[in-house]
Formats: sequence, C-alpha cells, structure tokens
Amino acid sequence: NPNKVYALLNSFTANQAQFHRKDGKGYKLIGEQIKILDKINPLVAARLARSLMSYKRYDKHRQALMKKTLEEIASIKNLSKDVYEIVKKSLG
Repeated sequence: NPNKVYALLNSFTANQAQFHRKDGKGYKLIGEQIKILDKINPLVAARLARSLMSYKRYDKHRQALMKKTLEEIASIKNLSKDVYEIVKKSLG
C-alpha cells in the first residue's frame, strides 16, 4: 500500500536524530527508497523526495550529504517526471 510505505518512511524523516545522522546513513536510506519507489509509484517517491528539499537549512556537512543524495537521484536514467521536478527544484 503506497500510503503506508510513505507514512513509514516519512515518519523516519521526522526523526531528527536518525534522519540527520552525522554519517549520512539517514539520507542514504531515503535516497535508496526514493530510487526504488520511483519505479513502482513515482508520486509517492516524489512526496518522499521533498524531505531532502530543505538541505540549505542545515550545517555545511549535512548540506553536502543531502545534496549528494539529490544529485545521485537526479543522475538516474529514466527518472520519473514527478521525482525529477522535485530534485531539480531542490538543486536549482
């Protein structure tokens, strides 16, 4: 169920301690899930990608990690239009 998947992953992004881990594993997890979901349900993937949009609000280290995740997503061939728009808007 796409809404349950989104609810689970979105609640993870709300967990500040884990999503914004200094080692970047939280961003990596969400980035991987966006890549997987984009093939199954691009709308859910795009909604989840919004969690990375505000990367400029964080310290330089976390900004770099979040931006790297967005760039990795943007480099995917055949990325859905929905996710592409969110990622480009974030990076642009």
